[in-house]
Amino acid sequence: MGAVMRKNVKIQIMEGLEARPIAVFVQTANRFCSKIYLEAEGRRVNAKSIMGMMGLALLNGSEVTLDAEGEDEAEAIEALERFLSA
Repeated sequence: MGAVMRKNVKIQIMEGLEARPIAVFVQTANRFCSKIYLEAEGRRVNAKSIMGMMGLALLNGSEVTLDAEGEDEAEAIEALERFLSA
């Protein structure tokens, strides 16, 4: 465990991050033990929190930054980037 791993990602989900994609995103984040955050438009939320993620109201094409810190941070970033870029 060391520095926080960061990755900029462009959301490529046609409907944006609405209820169903957010639920799947949060489920994916919760598979990892690392601390994971998503930053967008000056706000930073816990990627494992449905309420936090819903509050961002992210649309297709939005630029976000994923942060992860922990023993499986690389795998977490990779899986969440893959989900957002699907």
